[in-house]
Parts: sequence; C-alpha cells; structure tokens
Amino acid sequence: MKKLQIIILSLIITLFFFNANAQKAAYYPQVPFDSLQAINMLGLGTSSIEGLAYAKVPGKWGPEKIYAKNVVVTLFPVTTYFSDWYRLRKNEENKKTSVYMSEQAFKYRITVQTDDYGRFKFVKMKPGKYFIQSFASYSKSGTTPVYRSSGYNNYGGRTDYYEYQNYTNNYTDRIEEFVEIARDGQAIEIKLKK
Repeated sequence: MKKLQIIILSLIITLFFFNANAQKAAYYPQVPFDSLQAINMLGLGTSSIEGLAYAKVPGKWGPEKIYAKNVVVTLFPVTTYFSDWYRLRKNEENKKTSVYMSEQAFKYRITVQTDDYGRFKFVKMKPGKYFIQSFASYSKSGTTPVYRSSGYNNYGGRTDYYEYQNYTNNYTDRIEEFVEIARDGQAIEIKLKK
C-alpha cells in the first residue's frame, strides 16, 4: 500500500512539473504578408485620429477611470494579413496558446505616446481601416485579515486570531479599437478603453 502511495505521489509531482514547464503553443497567420498593401495604407493623408486611453476598473464607490498616462499607443493598418492575425487571436489565444505577428508585419505600424491625461493623436492619416492598441497599467491596494493562530478558553470555546496585512495587486489591461476613416480630411475622436 505504501509503495502504491509513493508511486501515485511521484506521478502527481511529475505531472505538475511537466504542466508548469510546458511551453505555450505559438500561432502565426497563414496569409502571406503584403508589405506594399501596408505601405500604401500608411501613406500620408489629411485625416487625424485622436482619443483618450483608459481602463474602467471596479473601485470602492463604483467604476473608476484609470488613464493610460505616458504609454505607447500603436496603430496598425488592417491589411489582409492583419485581419487573419486578429481572427486567429480571437479564436485561438488563451493561457496555453499565443498568437504572434511576423517581425516584418510588426514593422508596419505607427506609434505615439499618451500625455499625462491619457490623450493621444495620429495625424496625416489616409482613409482606411486601422487597429489601435495600448495597455493601461494600474495597482489596487488594500488590507485583508490573515489567520495567525487559534486558542481555546476554559469552556472549550475556540478563538481564531487574525492580523490585518496590506497588499498591492498590479494589473495591465489591453485596450484596443478598430477605427475607419471614411474620407480624406476627416477628424475622428475615439475612446480607447476596456
């Protein structure tokens, strides 16, 4: 019986370490990347896209806006390759699977930085469809009771002793939006939020 318990325990430990060290599967779009399509879409125009980047998170008194301050906002042209990447990410990405873009496709993007209030602006854009993405990071702090020990009184009653401990949890939300410029000279305003 003891040998069986040792064998089962060693199998459980082996499976735990195998799963913990297993690498995530990686997927890439199967559509060939067309750099000429991307270059054409990112050519100069007279339109603009400006917006406000933030995450709405649960707060003590209701939802709070956490502005994405001084972070990079990335704009990708929605090419055929990009559409396949997004479809693949939507359908396949999870804890065990990552979806990536090729290095060549990733080069064809425009980046700007938000200000202290989460505002950003892309200028000299052509009509077309674009995907805008950024990340909003924030921390939540609080206190929680932590069990320390138990004691018994003379009547057999048990008392549990707790100590309050401070904690801080860090979060990062991916915030993204599809935007379409219909005509040259158009000024579009968006809210890039989660």
